[in-house]
Amino acid sequence: MTENQRLPLHQFHIDHGAKMVPFAGYDMPVQYSAGVMAEHAHTRTAAGLFDVSHMGQVVLRGADYATLAAALETLVPVDVVGLAEGRQRYALFTTPQGGISDDLMFANRGDHIFMVVNAACKAADLAHMQAHLAPMGVSVELLQTRALLALQGPRAGDVLAMLDPAAALMRFMDVADLCLGGVGVWASRSGYTGEDGFELSVPADQAQALAQILMENADVALVGLGARDSLRLEAGLCLYGHDITTQTTPVEAGLGWAIQKTRRLGGARAGGFPGADIILAQIENGAPRARVGLRPEGRAPMREGVVLFACETGDAPIGQITSGGFGPSLGGPVAMGYVPRDYATPGTRLWGELRGKRLPLTVEALPFIPANFKR
Repeated sequence: MTENQRLPLHQFHIDHGAKMVPFAGYDMPVQYSAGVMAEHAHTRTAAGLFDVSHMGQVVLRGADYATLAAALETLVPVDVVGLAEGRQRYALFTTPQGGISDDLMFANRGDHIFMVVNAACKAADLAHMQAHLAPMGVSVELLQTRALLALQGPRAGDVLAMLDPAAALMRFMDVADLCLGGVGVWASRSGYTGEDGFELSVPADQAQALAQILMENADVALVGLGARDSLRLEAGLCLYGHDITTQTTPVEAGLGWAIQKTRRLGGARAGGFPGADIILAQIENGAPRARVGLRPEGRAPMREGVVLFACETGDAPIGQITSGGFGPSLGGPVAMGYVPRDYATPGTRLWGELRGKRLPLTVEALPFIPANFKR
């Protein structure tokens, strides 16, 4: 078996009491001594520091931004051309069948595009982009010597502004260069928790210095994968490989909002991306199924793989849970999954089969916890 890769801050995590687990080919901190519940709560009320250096950081370069943007639009269904310099946008790589091969963030950095892709997909994404973009004059580089930290929570902005006042001027999805305690970072005001926050790309050899600077603030605590998952689940955010895959379309996943009007039917640059016919038709006519929020009754979580039924007895399965667990901020179990469109209305009562017994749950609108981004 291949040995898991280690993060640049691996020993730092061990020294701070992390429990390490394998995830996407890396040894990752799942929790620290405070535990998942405390880490979750701290992120909701103050500022949690996450190490997400396993993600793929990619730079695209070409003759100019217009060239880069036109090329990238052949692979994603979003408006790349119209993204202003210093701004970031959510995007999806789609397949010819309309599925999702990865979700990602990309930023207009003026003379290049900076992109962050999922850890498990980065090798495939890199090959995909090199095969399709290189013939269009675009170079694709996976950055090997940078770490990525995320500071998330309502106090994150104040923490960074104490180190660089420019952080306070950033709004949701802005990108900028900041200097934090003498460490230069590429910052975006974004994240994966539903809270205000920042993602900070930093040279790997300066990552520990940055982490220590941030940890000097009493509002900052280290947070692992366990709370990262419960936070994103409460925020109704998809996890690639679970809630979105090559077998789910953006419309089924409730991600149609990420496809701007200019790329839709009737738009100035409609279509032109893999699976456009299928995806654009679903935007116009609806998809046969939908990703929904689910609230199981009682205290028992319903996790990924639980089969959903329309009735307590009999009948064929109608869907399946793709993510589930306990929602600490809600004080009970939460889940997401796919059901036929006719069963997707909030308030619909369904049944999940757990250990051979069908238990009730209710369809609920997403997100479970409203987002607190700085607009």
